[in-house]
Amino acid sequence: MSQLEKPIPMSSKRVTNLCGQANVPGDKSISHRSLILGALSIGKTKIHGLLEGQDVIDTAKAMSSFGALVERHKNGEWTVDGFGVGGFAEPEKVIDCGNSGTGVRLIMGAMSTSNITATFTGDVSLNKRPMARITEPLNLFGARTYGRNNGQLPITVVGSEAPIPIKYQTPVASAQIKSAILFAGLNCPGTTTVIEKEKTRDHTERMLQGFGANITSEQTSEGHIVKLEGYPELKTQEIIVPRDPSSAAFPVCAALITEGSDILVPNIGLNPTRAGLFETLKEMNADITFENENFQGGELMADIRAKFSPNMIGIDVPPERAASMIDEYPILSVVAAFAKGTTMMREVGELRVKESDRIDAMSKGLKSNGLKIGEGDSWWSVEGREIDGVNGGGYCKTFFDHRIAMSFLILGMASREAVVIDDSRPIKTSFPIFESLMSQLGANFRTIKP
Repeated sequence: MSQLEKPIPMSSKRVTNLCGQANVPGDKSISHRSLILGALSIGKTKIHGLLEGQDVIDTAKAMSSFGALVERHKNGEWTVDGFGVGGFAEPEKVIDCGNSGTGVRLIMGAMSTSNITATFTGDVSLNKRPMARITEPLNLFGARTYGRNNGQLPITVVGSEAPIPIKYQTPVASAQIKSAILFAGLNCPGTTTVIEKEKTRDHTERMLQGFGANITSEQTSEGHIVKLEGYPELKTQEIIVPRDPSSAAFPVCAALITEGSDILVPNIGLNPTRAGLFETLKEMNADITFENENFQGGELMADIRAKFSPNMIGIDVPPERAASMIDEYPILSVVAAFAKGTTMMREVGELRVKESDRIDAMSKGLKSNGLKIGEGDSWWSVEGREIDGVNGGGYCKTFFDHRIAMSFLILGMASREAVVIDDSRPIKTSFPIFESLMSQLGANFRTIKP
């Protein structure tokens, strides 16, 4: 998918009584890691429920380029016949990671301690995102990285011939930084250590342990510390990918703001480092309940029931919760528009360097729909208009960002007037069945033809 192709505008009109079951796709974070860890194991890893969005497909292609045998058997069912830790083959072509910041950062980390060279690129949006936060620690392992100004893609990574383990304190809360360092540390002697001020999502640690790596974590006065012993022989796994809480956020939030709605979103991963949005919504008086709670592969799972919630209130979201819901702030801001009072979101500067500047993108779009927004470098606020109080009628730029596009389509479902987005194509990167799933629940989306 290219940004040079013609955009596909889409409208979203007001609806009521959303009902049914929303079977959202597999978790994107775990899907990326399943493919990479499968490649780093010797033998065949089986993956069930892999998210088949473009971001994950690009990671699958990358693993093939490095020498793994990656095969799709049927919908969501994949196998990876891996080459083992340190077994990367030098790719013949540039590795194109499309729109995926997670994919490119984790893959650069994994190959950076092998004696090979690879060049990485992406689409226009990805090539604008900061990569120095990844390349700087990778250089400490002995790799050499060459990119554009400010560490942007395209980047060539010359892997280390004699990698050395590092002890590194992450400058910002980022599971991608942590994961890139841990993947790099797999092919190093001794112990690689990562220190985080705030604990970020821990899928990498959990999955590395499941694959047989010697990895530990603890909370200390210094911060959250993760230690990994190098040169493990990773064991192949059969992975059942839980359904993505970030994708579940969209039908859940749509139900909360749409009159008469009652939906069920089954089998959602509720890892505490990912579930901050649902905790926040409950504090706003949202009618959300967890049913059939259980554990699969060390991860908490549950069915989420969401009902129309006409009495939600704005809150000051605890800043320490940001890492556990950073991708969900755009859709949270939509819910906040229908609450009573102001919702304040602090310590979220990381939103400015996602697929788009999400604070700017959401602020502009919400303003075009009649909302009052406050904004600073690392914070923003939404003054709620309560249920039935949002005018709508706006034309919203998505900046080729899937979460911006989906958030404004949800906004239109409860606004007085239809909301139009300039391009629906980026949704395919993470949630390819979004339009059909939401339509089955009762949404009224329409493609606007030129």
